[in-house]
Amino acid sequence: MLKQSLQQKLLQKLSPQQIQLMKLLQLPTTELEVRIKEELEANPALEEGQENEWEEEFEEGQSEDSNESLEDFDFNEYLDDETPDYRTSVSNHGADVEDKSIPFSGGTSFFERLRSQLGLLDATESLRSLADQIIGNLDEAGYLRRDLESIVNDLAFTEGVVVEVDELEKALELVQSLDPAGVGARDLRECLQLQLKRKFDSNVANGSKLSRRISQRLALEILEFHFEAFSKKHFSRIQKRLDIDEEVLKDALAEITQLNPKPGNSGAESSRGTAVQVVPDFLLAVEDNELRVQLNQRNAPELRISPMYKEMMETYASGAKTNSQQKDALTFVKQKIDAAKWFVDAILQRQQTLMRTMEAIVEHQQDYFLSGDETDLRPMILKDIADVVEMDISTVSRVANSKYVQTPYGTFLLKSFFSESLTTETGEEVSSREVKKILQEAIENEDKRKPLSDEKLGQLLNAKGYNIARRTVAKYREQLGIPVARLRKELG
Repeated sequence: MLKQSLQQKLLQKLSPQQIQLMKLLQLPTTELEVRIKEELEANPALEEGQENEWEEEFEEGQSEDSNESLEDFDFNEYLDDETPDYRTSVSNHGADVEDKSIPFSGGTSFFERLRSQLGLLDATESLRSLADQIIGNLDEAGYLRRDLESIVNDLAFTEGVVVEVDELEKALELVQSLDPAGVGARDLRECLQLQLKRKFDSNVANGSKLSRRISQRLALEILEFHFEAFSKKHFSRIQKRLDIDEEVLKDALAEITQLNPKPGNSGAESSRGTAVQVVPDFLLAVEDNELRVQLNQRNAPELRISPMYKEMMETYASGAKTNSQQKDALTFVKQKIDAAKWFVDAILQRQQTLMRTMEAIVEHQQDYFLSGDETDLRPMILKDIADVVEMDISTVSRVANSKYVQTPYGTFLLKSFFSESLTTETGEEVSSREVKKILQEAIENEDKRKPLSDEKLGQLLNAKGYNIARRTVAKYREQLGIPVARLRKELG
């Protein structure tokens, strides 16, 4: 049965301005520039420049009388413009007009280079077609991760082509003959074998040094029959099985370590794609033993509300009666001005939040920023900074996760200055970054013939006064991207 009732509820909702601020807050400098350009294009009431005499509030509708009348603004043309685009743009440039556009080099992809090589090989059309199918199944590293039976089934069900696995094996051999060497391999062992076999055949044909060919032949034998022992760095086991001395084994391993485990990533476009430009959001300098921090100027744009749009609001506010079209125009102008004002306020609040957070971080880590020594880093978590700036932890997290600071010692991500605390024997709290630094130095200076285990590393840190367990050592070592002791072993 339907009935009406009156209820009172207390709800907490984010306003559009707060949502906009949170989105702007987490943007780094480069993305902020793009966002501002988008807003400038979308909102004609927003302009670049400084506010001067246009600082009064216009929403209240109270302003001085304007000499311009309402008829001076023809909004019909502004709101309902039916003029074709070609009437407002010029595309008939003469021969003497300089083209200042910047060309972008597209280049060829890894798969396009393989297919272009495929067309030059002496093979039947059907075999080249199967090889093209295999190329389409390669991953970005150049490996064939799918088994041939699955590709046979795909060809049968999707294209109605029935082939045998033996035919696909021949097509795979064709792909594996392409450059770069190692492409089309099904695992790491096969990839290394393909590269080393091609180098060995080339050296035999060129009549290179006998010692080099012997080392390559031995390396091929290690990959074929002792790959598991090689991957686990059981060098003594390999020496015993092959009955060779350490110097001979060292030369053979040197041939293997020179190979490329990811041949597909050796292309020109890969090197361009991995380059990442970091634009610092903050600039920190040390002057007379004092720290000075400021926002990157690209992070503090000068924006203002268009004076022309403010004059429009003044004119409408001082006007007498308005018809429906003029009311629609007034609503349009007011919406654009409100949106521009919200955006300018959000940018200003973003700058203030960034500076407050960064100043709190600099004050907390003052010793580190003065010396540049990681051992001077103090334990610091998000809550420590949130309490100082009197903001929510999520706000500090948005600032720290995507912002960089340029210091005299390098450019760092803000979140790298946050670390857990660790207690020493004297009861002093130190940063986990300090422990990681000591751990990394110990591993760099260890005897690579007998690398230090996690237990021995823990004992070394305990001797220095750091109360740390073996599990914590293993966790810090993994965070540093350092493998276990067995995989760090090297021949002398």
